[in-house]
Amino acid sequence: MYETLIDALRRGAAAEALPAARDAVAANPQDAMAHRLLGAALHLSGDRGAALGAVDAALALAPDDASLHVERAGLLLDTRQLDDAQAALARAVGLDPNQFPAYIIQGQLALSRGDLDEAERAAKLAARIAPENPLVAAIEGMVMLRRGDADRALAILSQAAQTAPDDVTVRNALGFAYIAKGHYAFAEQAFRKQLEHQPDSVALRGLIADLVRRQGRAAEAADEAAALLQGDGVTPGLQRVVGELELEAGRAERALEPLKAAFAAMPHDQRTLQALVEAWRRGNAAEDARTTLDAALANYPENDQLWRARLLFEAFAGPEALAVVERWLEARPDYILPLQARATIHDHAGETEEADEIAYQIVALAPGHTPAELRIVDRLLKDNPAAAVARVRDLLARTESADARPLLRQLLGRCLDAAGETAEAAATWAALRADAADQRAPLPPLTTTLGDLPPLAPLPDSAPGVLLLWGAPGSLVDCIALNFDFTGGPVRVDRYSSQPPTDPLQRYDTPFELLDGRLDGKALVDEWRAGLPARGIHDGQIFDWLVLWDNALLHALRPHLPEAVLMIAVRDPRDMLLEWLAFDAPQRFAMPSPEVAARWLADSLAQVADLHAGDLFPHRLLKLDDIAYDPVALATAVGEALEISLAPMPSAGIRHFAPGHWRAYAEPLSAAFAMLTPVAVRLGYPQN
Repeated sequence: MYETLIDALRRGAAAEALPAARDAVAANPQDAMAHRLLGAALHLSGDRGAALGAVDAALALAPDDASLHVERAGLLLDTRQLDDAQAALARAVGLDPNQFPAYIIQGQLALSRGDLDEAERAAKLAARIAPENPLVAAIEGMVMLRRGDADRALAILSQAAQTAPDDVTVRNALGFAYIAKGHYAFAEQAFRKQLEHQPDSVALRGLIADLVRRQGRAAEAADEAAALLQGDGVTPGLQRVVGELELEAGRAERALEPLKAAFAAMPHDQRTLQALVEAWRRGNAAEDARTTLDAALANYPENDQLWRARLLFEAFAGPEALAVVERWLEARPDYILPLQARATIHDHAGETEEADEIAYQIVALAPGHTPAELRIVDRLLKDNPAAAVARVRDLLARTESADARPLLRQLLGRCLDAAGETAEAAATWAALRADAADQRAPLPPLTTTLGDLPPLAPLPDSAPGVLLLWGAPGSLVDCIALNFDFTGGPVRVDRYSSQPPTDPLQRYDTPFELLDGRLDGKALVDEWRAGLPARGIHDGQIFDWLVLWDNALLHALRPHLPEAVLMIAVRDPRDMLLEWLAFDAPQRFAMPSPEVAARWLADSLAQVADLHAGDLFPHRLLKLDDIAYDPVALATAVGEALEISLAPMPSAGIRHFAPGHWRAYAEPLSAAFAMLTPVAVRLGYPQN
């Protein structure tokens, strides 16, 4: 009856099918099939609304036809009416539990909502009807993929693709499984095949361009994406992506046009601005940058990112840059960012007093502004330490930040020190360290007996250089580590990281296990060596900055690592305690009180004195009192100790306290210093 019409629909001949369908409805207005075919013809013609009306008319005549409800759901999906589509599918399944398409569409809808349990349930129901259908595998594979099981997803989808190599749904899912596994070339192949069936898909071509980029073919990816700019519906986001790809391909001149177009449409988009600034920079297009940014600033003078970008294209701290900042201040009077930029220019020109005055302007606008407040305190420390103390106390009283309070308390101690209030400074720091003790690693226990040491083994032939670096808290041993790192030596600082090595040299109980026989010395060294490749050491040569030291370790090192040299940093132990108290230490050990810390430090340094006096192991005792903050002297001393040439760092940082500053704290820290004085004398420092 409708063979000719159905044939036209199968051939996709909308112009032929639509009048024939209208004639069929006119001739048979009570026939649900006629209305159904009209809906198909209208859908083919692109009139989804009218198509939905025709299917509704068919359903009015045949309300219990489950397949009609499935068709209605498909039309609702086309117009993104997801809830209505879900209801139509539920009606179809209720009428006919064997409606395979309904379960498939339900599963796909559930995937789009992220409801993996519902998608899995729909796939299982569909599998009861057609277990070998590749559409079932497509849903199952995507469920596995969303749950993070990329291997299982790839296995399912690969099998489905062999069964139905041309199925668009399967191929799409397989492409994403390849992406999850990092198989970008296979994913590209899958999506390119899909592109043959959807040549106008902007999203699909953009995905392919990204896959090409991930394979390191940036220029090809840029060409792929640039083709999208030739069609309709070009968006600023797409223009930005094309520009970014051109930049990645090293073609800054080709990146400018799409990025400027995207910037014109999205002047407040930070990502677009960053890419455009980079294109101008690489293309030496400073004049174009100035012109474009000035035009944008005329329309959007409140956009601080534009002002910052504009400053990049003037000589830093030159008159042109200052002129830009003045324009910024004119557009944004009493605003912090341009004031900070102006202060930076003054600093660069050596105009410190002018920069300090701006800090006062900033805190007037934003009380408690941390960088400005710290600058003011630094200035007061030079001129009026008592006023610095008062200012920090006021900041402490006003701050509501739990993170800021420890920093301000440490700064208060520094200000009290500069004002000569050493007793209060010591009490402030001691309270700060005690409050943080439960958040720190406990002080490592130290052995009290050494026992008979094994003989020092002969130096092996052609052994790689091994330096074991250690210093107790307050020794400033980190200055040595930084110098090694600056010169590119094989220094490893990972023992101080959030993921330190787990070898025996990192464990508190190792010295005790060596003494009581629970740990064999050779096993210790073997485990340490086995962990070197994971730490980036493949030739055995390492400068290992240790967190812990105990002379009991010599039971392993003397017989099994004789090629090592132990370098120990020391200072006057009383200065070490003061440094630790006031500024903490890299080890971040707990300090319950200055007296507890002093007792532990005295015991630890007594072991150093024993090692040095008895020459128990090849070592270098490096006193850093006068050289820690002198880059040339430090590099010279370390180089001479190791008989190597070591380049000095450009700067060694800001000195905390001068050597001997401990004497200013002789009264408030008298009990702690009394514990340290004997070992200080043993190490060659004066008693008083």
